Amino acid sequence: MSTSFLFLLAIHFFFSAYDSPKFEMQVLDDNVAIGYGLAIGDVDGDRKPDILLADKKQFVWYRNGDWKRFVMVENLTESDNVCIAARDIDGDGIVEVAVGAQWNPSETSDTSKSGSVHYLIRPNDPTQKWTPIALHHEPAIHRMRWVKIGKDEYQLVVLPLHGRGNKGGEGLGVNIIAYEMPKDIRENWKHWTIDASMHLTHNMELVEDGKRELLYIGGKEGIKILYFEGGKWLSNSAGAWFVHGNSFGEIRAGGNSGEQKFLAGIEPMHGNLLTRYNLNDGGSRVVITSELNQGHALGISDLLALGTDQIVVGWREPNQEKKVGIKLFVALDAEGSSWKDYWIDNNGMACEDLQLADLNGDGKKDIIAAGRSSHNLKIYWNKNGP
Repeated sequence: MSTSFLFLLAIHFFFSAYDSPKFEMQVLDDNVAIGYGLAIGDVDGDRKPDILLADKKQFVWYRNGDWKRFVMVENLTESDNVCIAARDIDGDGIVEVAVGAQWNPSETSDTSKSGSVHYLIRPNDPTQKWTPIALHHEPAIHRMRWVKIGKDEYQLVVLPLHGRGNKGGEGLGVNIIAYEMPKDIRENWKHWTIDASMHLTHNMELVEDGKRELLYIGGKEGIKILYFEGGKWLSNSAGAWFVHGNSFGEIRAGGNSGEQKFLAGIEPMHGNLLTRYNLNDGGSRVVITSELNQGHALGISDLLALGTDQIVVGWREPNQEKKVGIKLFVALDAEGSSWKDYWIDNNGMACEDLQLADLNGDGKKDIIAAGRSSHNLKIYWNKNGP
């Protein structure tokens, strides 16, 4: 039986059984300043994923269950915080946390006025304040991720928005930096520039590739692929650029049960387009919608148990309908050429960032989103299926 037939059967069953996807909204915080970035992971060791947030002047976490808010670090730098990375990289079940701050994107030369990277040392009681350790940084630090480079090996990859001295996306390329954690975290962290060919880089995605992860980086010129091999970072041997010539803000990877992989993107940076690129045929492109305004958040997962991933997208400025919000896009064919959209949050979330994670252990991923001008943090509990 073909994958396409099974997919169409699943879609037919879904639309026959449900009028629309079912998500139950819960407001965790209605006093968020900006909500720059989200991360998910077990902070306190109870084997439940918690929510971590980079807010304007505080890095905080919300405890799974009672969702009580705890401040990790506040007033770290003069300018705003901007990003956070959390992942269990040593196998002890709790996350290691790195953060980026001193958000001053107009200053691209003076590192004392723009950019910071800190590792946060956890206290014995993670509900108390954490201790920041300053690491090397470039100006205009914007995004960071812990990237798996081998079986039990990870590096922290940090993405500035601009290159040094870069004005309007012109000039030197962005120094994308990888850091290696030392055994003594207070000692010097080795770091390397792993690429400097892009300008105006905005975000990155990790794609599993055996014992390691491929690093997809989106920016002004397109999407570039990097990977770690033989003790160093390399460009994809099939060609460093997966997409060249289109500008990207957010990128996320997905697929279906038939092994068809795809990449979704928001184009251009802070743009109005949601697009899909087929990873199996070299990157054929489909425009899913052009109705965003400052699209700034993206997630991909099979939230509806259809055997193929859906796309969740959020935008932060009112669109032509004068609405902000989050929508879920469901593919209507196995090739991903036709899509149907559903509101997840209709004008109540000026979405700055979102994450997908199973927060209550029911086997279904939920949607977590932070709002900029809406000043809120919400969970949309997945109530679909059995």
